[in-house]
Amino acid sequence: MGGSKRVESEQLFAEEFLEISVADFFYRNREIAGFSNPTRAMYSAIRELVENSLDACELYGAPPDIYTRVTLVEGALDTPSIYEIKIADNGSGMPPQHIPYALGQVLYGSKYKLRQTRGTFGLGGTMAILYGQITTNRPVRILSSTGDDIWEYELMIDIQRNKPIVLDERVRKNGDGWRGTVIEFTLEGDYPRAMPKVLEYFRQTAIVAPYANITFVDPRGRLFRFERATTAMPQPAREILPHPYGVDVETLRRIISATKCRDMLSLMTTHFHRVGEKTARKFLEYAGISPDRDPKTLSQDEIVALTSSMKSFEVFLPPDPSCLSPLGEELLRAGIEKELSPEFVAVKARRPSSYSGHPFIVEVGIAYGGSVPKTGSIVLYRFANRIPLLYDETSDVSWKVVYNMINWRHYKVRIGEDPVAVIVHICSTKIPYKTVGKEFIADIPEVEHEILNGVREVARKLSMFLSRKRVIEREQRRLDIFSKYLPKIARFATELSGKKKPPNVEPLLRSVRKYGAEE
Repeated sequence: MGGSKRVESEQLFAEEFLEISVADFFYRNREIAGFSNPTRAMYSAIRELVENSLDACELYGAPPDIYTRVTLVEGALDTPSIYEIKIADNGSGMPPQHIPYALGQVLYGSKYKLRQTRGTFGLGGTMAILYGQITTNRPVRILSSTGDDIWEYELMIDIQRNKPIVLDERVRKNGDGWRGTVIEFTLEGDYPRAMPKVLEYFRQTAIVAPYANITFVDPRGRLFRFERATTAMPQPAREILPHPYGVDVETLRRIISATKCRDMLSLMTTHFHRVGEKTARKFLEYAGISPDRDPKTLSQDEIVALTSSMKSFEVFLPPDPSCLSPLGEELLRAGIEKELSPEFVAVKARRPSSYSGHPFIVEVGIAYGGSVPKTGSIVLYRFANRIPLLYDETSDVSWKVVYNMINWRHYKVRIGEDPVAVIVHICSTKIPYKTVGKEFIADIPEVEHEILNGVREVARKLSMFLSRKRVIEREQRRLDIFSKYLPKIARFATELSGKKKPPNVEPLLRSVRKYGAEE
């Protein structure tokens, strides 16, 4: 009897172990990628696909022309409904053999390299299509060309196997030499509630991409157009090798497994960023490994020790920022002036720095007056690799710096009265996001330090401007008083003295104006 009860108990509490695909995982946990509800899904889908289009244009070196249209397909505007989203660009296009996988397979893309890109995981565009499929069960339509033929696909995603299902494939001649990509798909969304974030996303994208023409047509047929202010574009980022400070045990193990190098000296100089022969010899001596040793003979314990030595060796040169593509002060200024039309603007690009072996650059701007919103506080615009960050502002390191670490009274800013906007742009090969949704940045000490110093620099320039502005305002008020009352005093004095002609006060007013101008 006891044995029978034990068997029944084991059967009752037996666990079933399953394996699911990556696509199935994100289907079950879509909220971690920013698709938690119809409102957030509408915003995230537009953002992810526009970012892919901007990256494709910048990679090709073409000033972007991005067209986005949202059309109501089923339902009403006042409830979650079925919408069609269309995104078109003039970028590099996709080779036909990669189209089904790039948009029909989760975690397949061209962004798994050590260089700055908007995307991080190769997830966003495919996740938007996946969300559209699970809410409408309709395929996505793709047109793309690299300048030769135009390829057209209709496909869906096999979620359980994480594979594309090609429903239709066509090719036609490209008589006009068009290059770019067009994506059309449907999803369940709530555009009216998403509209403020969507429009703000386009406006902030126009700030950080002043070289782009962006056109957006909403479900009501309203046209929003953000014209480019310049055709100058930032230099594209170059792919680099991993830096020793940023290498972990698994990365080092993979390098050793794949290398064709026969000795440790050539391994260090071939596979690591900014490691020359002299530095490599010093490091290997520090790590206690012979330069002539075959890397494939290293044991697992030796690989762990070697990784630890890389992190503690202080002679390695810092990462080269050529893998980054910052906006630069001129483009950042152009974007701020184009969208905010400020009375005053100052920008500062900090020198390249690094954290954990990852290079990064912080660019900061400050704007006063013009179209800067009057919110009763400092307006903060956050960007990472030219992506506007619109959610979870209070969790971001920039918010901590701007609102908690800066005493704005020291810079003559009257909180609640002065319309001031602070713009913070961080570019890096690895933005330290706190979540997969890419909405706020962790307070890494090195990043926080660069943002703080950048904000202080532009705030000092604003302080000088505000000091001059208030002196001028004070003198203008003084002049207005003299201009208003001196003629009256002269007239009354004339009447009291019995004279017929009042004295000429204009020379005195001229001297007051001259003194005010000198001040």
